[in-house]
Amino acid sequence: MTFYTLKYIEQNQNTNKTILYILIAVAAVAMIAFTVLYLRHRFNTRYRDLGIIALLFLLLFGGTQYEKYVQTNLVKSQSEQITPFIKSVAKDFGVSNSDVLVSSTTLQDGLIVRINSKDIDYQLELNDDNNTYSLKQAHVINHQVDIKN
Repeated sequence: MTFYTLKYIEQNQNTNKTILYILIAVAAVAMIAFTVLYLRHRFNTRYRDLGIIALLFLLLFGGTQYEKYVQTNLVKSQSEQITPFIKSVAKDFGVSNSDVLVSSTTLQDGLIVRINSKDIDYQLELNDDNNTYSLKQAHVINHQVDIKN
């Protein structure tokens, strides 16, 4: 079973998008270059076709980027919900934030919470609007855990 610390959750909210940005820039430059070449040589339709292909790649990469943007915002909002939860549990149990480990990076019903300094596991039960919660003691079958810091 894998547990995550607050530090890990806060550091991994950002994703690396550099490669996709480079591909979008290359497709945009290629489209502009082929458009200029087509306007200079109007009778050579090869440049027009290459420009259309570059435009299609640009639209493909742009659509992919938008989809990743939507998914990243969804995951980020869910992981932003778990940060105050971890701090609340730490305050309730009188331990530091780094002693509270969770089994998921998003706040969800059934989440396993481990108080590391006490080696006790709890299962999370959320109400319908995710404003209140209760923890009941849980017993895990496999006590070997991987902690992501």
